[in-house]
Amino acid sequence: MKILQFAFAGALALATLTGVAFAQSGDNVITIQLKDGPVVVELRPDIAPKHVEQIKALAAAGEYDNVAFHRVIKGFMAQTGDVQYGDMEQGYQAELAGTGGSSKSDLPAEFSDVPFERGTVGMARSQDPNSANSQFFIMFAPGDFLNGQYTVVGKVVEGMENVDKIKLGDDANNGAVADPDRMISVKVGK
Repeated sequence: MKILQFAFAGALALATLTGVAFAQSGDNVITIQLKDGPVVVELRPDIAPKHVEQIKALAAAGEYDNVAFHRVIKGFMAQTGDVQYGDMEQGYQAELAGTGGSSKSDLPAEFSDVPFERGTVGMARSQDPNSANSQFFIMFAPGDFLNGQYTVVGKVVEGMENVDKIKLGDDANNGAVADPDRMISVKVGK
């Protein structure tokens, strides 16, 4: 029995080091419920621990529930997470959406060498690299020009087909979305 326990502990340690355990652990996964179905995001505390901690805290507190996808650009990304102005139940403010954050402090950049590919989840920020707070975006396609410039917090591991169905914004208005889709709920775990 001790040999089996040792073998299991060794396999778990190896899986954790290689990132395999993240998707299986409810602690490092969030599930976003969209109108077309769930989206499961594997979070990466190994590369962005402060950002992941903040996202999980906001999700656990229900802050992301009913928040709009206020900026969605075809072939690029869908941005959401403005809990200050993007909550549909609190009175969505389209003219301000994308300018707010949360009651939590802004975060210092946690840039990594993880590339922005289809399904990558990154933190939105202003011109100041240390200004990410609650907003994040999901990539529809690769965006190499973002590499090393924005913090990667995770990757969609299930439900990317639901992300693809998010209502697109107006190209002439930097992807701003009239009557936007929203995150119905966001929870920690699968």
